[in-house]
Amino acid sequence: MTIRIMTDSTCDLPEEIIAEYGITVLPLYINFGDESYLDSVELSRAEFYERLPDCDPPPTTAIPGPQMLAQAYERLASEGATEILSIHISVSLSGTVNAARLAAKDAAIPVTVLDSGSLSMGTGFLVWTAAQAAAEGRSMDEIVALVEEQGQRTHVFAALDTLEFLRRGGRMNRVMAALGSWLQMKPLLKMHLGEATAEKIRTTEHATERLISLLSDLVPLEKVALVHTHALDRIEELYQKVRHLLPQGELLSMDITPVFGAHLGPGAIGFACVTARK
Repeated sequence: MTIRIMTDSTCDLPEEIIAEYGITVLPLYINFGDESYLDSVELSRAEFYERLPDCDPPPTTAIPGPQMLAQAYERLASEGATEILSIHISVSLSGTVNAARLAAKDAAIPVTVLDSGSLSMGTGFLVWTAAQAAAEGRSMDEIVALVEEQGQRTHVFAALDTLEFLRRGGRMNRVMAALGSWLQMKPLLKMHLGEATAEKIRTTEHATERLISLLSDLVPLEKVALVHTHALDRIEELYQKVRHLLPQGELLSMDITPVFGAHLGPGAIGFACVTARK
């Protein structure tokens, strides 16, 4: 029995973890005008965030079609996989899960498709857990149970530095964006169990305080990653304020995939975390 794990590029897992466990990562698309790039393959995150502030029209994103997923499943089967677990960004944010389910119907080997109910390293932590369990020789039922249980304890939340990119991407109207800018509004976005919610915060200082409060409410933590849209100075400042709340061991700090950065804009900071079992 050989179970292989597949995900998409929104999971934000570090390359060394992907390589260690042989995880297959399907890239989504980033579009600058008529130019289309495979996320993190044909366009690096550093290159994307360098281009983002002055990009007009704003970049758009697209998911891979069922055929591209089917080809990936076929390739894994040809490499000796007997089953595939395909874990993807929350269906509330993307159609990737639906495309994966269509592709799975005609796969040569059994493919189990899971909606992570999360994004960024929230999904990444689930994929990592699944890959570790597969490497240990666990059955598909055991791996799915582990992932679903961890999903209950997974939270992602981030404070945006600007409303401009939500407006440019059509996620809010111009009047609200102008009002938010005038009030220095810093929206705080949250994701848990596939439900995306938001809070309106008036200033950057208050947004940081709210991030710390949300993290404090979740301790003790089993896993945590700092996530940001190429905001190294801001995320380091946040880390110094919360380090006493974080679990021991290596701490991941990741640029959020351009698939989300296109809508969040530069300067967003936050956390992806898994609470400890009670």
